[in-house]
Amino acid sequence: MIEITREPISPERVVNKVKTSGSGCVVTYVGVIRDNSQGKPVLSVEYEDSEGMAEKRLREIEEKLRQKWQLENVAIVHRIGKLKVGDFNLVVAIAAAHRGEGFAACQYAIDQFKSRLPTRKKETYQDGSIWAGEDR
Repeated sequence: MIEITREPISPERVVNKVKTSGSGCVVTYVGVIRDNSQGKPVLSVEYEDSEGMAEKRLREIEEKLRQKWQLENVAIVHRIGKLKVGDFNLVVAIAAAHRGEGFAACQYAIDQFKSRLPTRKKETYQDGSIWAGEDR
């Protein structure tokens, strides 16, 4: 399950989509918009997929996960648009028979997402200043 959405993400819905009868675990990562960045209070964070590459890049990550580990199921859901502090921007859920593979695959998925971020990010701070660029 690969999804790019403008709607709020329900981690429970994502977990329920990936778990199978053979799953011994569903390892999850839930990314949250925090209230500070670069030493400044954050007002909002905006993600955009102007080149339309987000889904393709996430599918490439999913394919690599399935090549490296024996997994029951994989979900990567990324929210784009303008998000406020406390909103979920990313949910990764890995269903596996064993927790070791699940944790390793989840960590790899997050690292790949961060290094190959398929969207542009813009942070707006409470003082009115803006930072735009790659995710950190």
